[in-house]
Amino acid sequence: MSEQNPMKELKIAKLILNISVGESGDRLTRAAKVLEQLSGQTPVFSRARYTVRTFGIRRNEKIAVHVTIRGEKAEEMLERGLKVKEYELKKANFADNGNFGFGIQEHIDLGLKYDPSTGIYGMDFFVVMKRAGGGRVAVRRKRCSRVGKPHRLTKEGSQKWFIDKYEGILL
Repeated sequence: MSEQNPMKELKIAKLILNISVGESGDRLTRAAKVLEQLSGQTPVFSRARYTVRTFGIRRNEKIAVHVTIRGEKAEEMLERGLKVKEYELKKANFADNGNFGFGIQEHIDLGLKYDPSTGIYGMDFFVVMKRAGGGRVAVRRKRCSRVGKPHRLTKEGSQKWFIDKYEGILL
């Protein structure tokens, strides 16, 4: 009798892949090439917010590259990333709002061939979760309001979704 509401099902809103190089130049363009091969989309460059002399970066210098993936492609990419992590995530990887992220050491683990001219890059995966019932009430222009307490995403809900969908292990 107590069927689950289909609008409360968790879904992946988007997956962000980020490679933070920490410097502009050749290494950054090679990292962008890696992300383009991986996602089939044109990556976006991120700039430094302010100058940090100890790291040798200046304000507005391009230091990282990222790409946002949605839909089926995002699920397939997340599957590949979790396979590298052997479907094991720490509880600390999950944020209070239900989103989660993790990092991998080498991009070649995702199935790309090693190219000596490119090198090896680590990358961050960040998954933004949503419910099937949207959450548009919080972002629309007219009659904007808050998402209700029972419909809000929680850390525990995302952890349960991860365990159920991927038979994942939380450490």
